[in-house]
Amino acid sequence: MALTQVSDVVVPEIFTPYVQQLTMEKSRMVQSGVLERDAFVDSLLAGGGLTFNVPSWKDLANDADNVSQDDAAGGADSTPVKTGTAQEIAVRLSRNQSWSSADLTAALAGADPMGAIASRVSAYWTRRLQAAFVASITGLFADNAAAPAGSEHVQNDMTNDIKGGAFVDGVTNFSAEAFLDAAVTMGDSQDELVAVMVHSVVFNRMQKNNLIDFIPDARGEVEIPTFLGRQVIVDDALPNATSIYDSWLFGRGSVRLGVGMPRVPTEVDRKPEAGKGGGQEVLYNRTEWCIHPVGNKYAGTAASGGPSNAATANNLAAAGSWQRVFPERKQIKIARLITREA
Repeated sequence: MALTQVSDVVVPEIFTPYVQQLTMEKSRMVQSGVLERDAFVDSLLAGGGLTFNVPSWKDLANDADNVSQDDAAGGADSTPVKTGTAQEIAVRLSRNQSWSSADLTAALAGADPMGAIASRVSAYWTRRLQAAFVASITGLFADNAAAPAGSEHVQNDMTNDIKGGAFVDGVTNFSAEAFLDAAVTMGDSQDELVAVMVHSVVFNRMQKNNLIDFIPDARGEVEIPTFLGRQVIVDDALPNATSIYDSWLFGRGSVRLGVGMPRVPTEVDRKPEAGKGGGQEVLYNRTEWCIHPVGNKYAGTAASGGPSNAATANNLAAAGSWQRVFPERKQIKIARLITREA
């Protein structure tokens, strides 16, 4: 009886882009437009370097305009004003994982074994992509909650915190009023917030309060939850502890995503000595990402493979790893609501 092995069905040149495509299709953050794929950031990952400088022009300052006169030159000349640049810094995330063929045995029974394996691997990377996203935004809010060293931000100007010291129904838990107070931290740009990311406990409260509407997707296959016209994304990876929950609001393209190609993205290794000579195969898969919150810079000192998701120094969830570089709060299309739920 012939035995189908991982190495028989995994063709790296086909498998790698297929896994990437499936990962992007399954990620709710990518599908919502919050985490927006950016060809420019892709191109940064195609070159060398662990961090990348991303310069951008600042908007023109709201200086008072001049009242025109008919004086000759030299009498009451206009004094030109200047603009400036902001220096965003993005960081490379080099990640990998491996699986033995024993874990993939069931997948090999499928009619399309490579597709079956790819679907399992892409589901893993989708979860890890969202975990890295959550870690990055956690670090961003941690930086915003800290007293600034200079004038780069006003402390907690992205957050509406109503958790209080103890649970009070209708006061400390999620409500439309609390949501709007978080959105208004964006000022007159609050209408640019198009999605809200919540924990399942918060989503349950929203449903109990009859705050959720469901609309069909473009193909009529999936009912998408919405709240006040914003798409709702439910993910239990959001920060939570002792009945206190973060809910995050995002504008479209508020976080840029780059996807790179490692030198050897996929390979299969045969280990004949494993199992006392019975043999084993291992599938290795590698990826490179850049998750960059617009208007900010990575301010840490990363290890050679890039920062991890941890909240320790120089890693994604640490306050010291991020710093705002855009001058106006409303240019950062992200906000937070902190609630205490029953």
